[in-house]
Amino acid sequence: MAISSDVARDLDGVAAALIKRILPNLNLVADLLHADVLLFARAGSQIEVVEHAQPSPVPSVYPDSLTGRRLRHEQVLPVARILFHGRSRHEVQGAVVGGVPIVREILAVRDAEGRVIAALATETAVIEHERVRKRTGVLRRALQRVRDLVVQGRLEGGEKVGRLALNDGMLVVDADGVIQYASTSAEGLYRLLGIVDQLTGAQLSELDTNEYLVFRAMETGVCSEQRVTEQDRIWIKKAIPLMAGDSPSWVSKLPGSFGRHPAGAIIVIQDVTLDVRKEQELKVKSAMIQEIHHRVKNNLQTITALLRLQSRRVKSEEAKAALTEAVGRIMSVAVVHEFLSKDESSIINIQEVCKRITQEFVNGTLDPMKRIELRLEGEGQFLLPAQQATSCALIVNELIQNAVDHGLEHRDQGTVVVRLLQTDDSMSIEIEDDGEGLPEDFDPARGGLGLQIIRTLVRDDLRGQFVLENDGGVRAVVSFPRWRAPRNQVLES
Repeated sequence: MAISSDVARDLDGVAAALIKRILPNLNLVADLLHADVLLFARAGSQIEVVEHAQPSPVPSVYPDSLTGRRLRHEQVLPVARILFHGRSRHEVQGAVVGGVPIVREILAVRDAEGRVIAALATETAVIEHERVRKRTGVLRRALQRVRDLVVQGRLEGGEKVGRLALNDGMLVVDADGVIQYASTSAEGLYRLLGIVDQLTGAQLSELDTNEYLVFRAMETGVCSEQRVTEQDRIWIKKAIPLMAGDSPSWVSKLPGSFGRHPAGAIIVIQDVTLDVRKEQELKVKSAMIQEIHHRVKNNLQTITALLRLQSRRVKSEEAKAALTEAVGRIMSVAVVHEFLSKDESSIINIQEVCKRITQEFVNGTLDPMKRIELRLEGEGQFLLPAQQATSCALIVNELIQNAVDHGLEHRDQGTVVVRLLQTDDSMSIEIEDDGEGLPEDFDPARGGLGLQIIRTLVRDDLRGQFVLENDGGVRAVVSFPRWRAPRNQVLES
């Protein structure tokens, strides 16, 4: 939250400091009052919306935020009268915003010398305003007190309090900890703890619940929030202190000890038991899934070890080649499971997979007597979901195997390049070698088992295309539409 340069020019250091104390608390005011809260200030000859806080419990009367919007005097005459003409009385008026009837209340923001430096407006839909009017006087006066403390720059820590929800429970207590108001939702939450007596008039400290947060907020004068466990329930408890001093006359009408310092507090309770339990269940499921992937990877590695042992015992070169190819295919799948076992996300970076596959070839498959270089090219993340990532791993393994076995079979040195490319709409994997190229009688529609596997995976899993080109060797290109994560899915780096 920053003040624009045009607004800052009209403020001295003290006034700017007061505005900066107000800004962090506007979201809290919007949520408590169920209203849009707008802070206006002079910006040269115009009026600027320094900050627009939209309520979380109820819909905003505006489709978009007005923060930073410049307005002419005639667009907000009551605000202009306060900012430019010195009229500083509290104004209440009816208006229409986007076809919605609203009630607008405007207060002057004064610095220590009494000069008007800004105006704060609360705008409430008429229907919601009527609901608020039906609330008990204790609650209405307490909410107005919070608003006035913000206007005076005396409320601290509002930014530490999370956004409120419509069904949160609410209590108002005086300085002695006596409950002066309890909402129906609050009564219901305490009944879940077995407290069936009426809360209003009860002493907060006698409820056998964790109320340290509330008394600390009243002692320090700073808003606080804390997650507490009450029996088998998990609550997010918020405390907003109602500080006395420099108070309008209505404060003296509050019951209990509201006239002293501190005056009491508003307590907001959000029951997050179900959310926390669901989160814990998801963590357990995620851990189980990761453990399964870890075991699958280990089992696949065991299978490859057995196949390698078998390949050393067979005498047929054809059988050895088949077993070596099978080892490579299984290891490419194991690599994907290894990444899945280390990350809660089901999204795989193919660049990392390709790096592991090329390392496996260098360490276990390439003839150490030959000088064959495997090189990976491509920057950034190449992200795919697990199934498509597995298909790509198999494809890369097959194409590298083909390049080594056929393109470089009769050469003592050579290079195989794995290249990852992507645009806004497509992804492609290129495997290029500088070997002998395709034979003249090569039929791309036929080929061996490896090419059949590649074509099937490209067609069925990737919904893409596969081509082979003679280009001073062989260049195999697999291209397919770029995958995009759903909006609610978070990608891990």
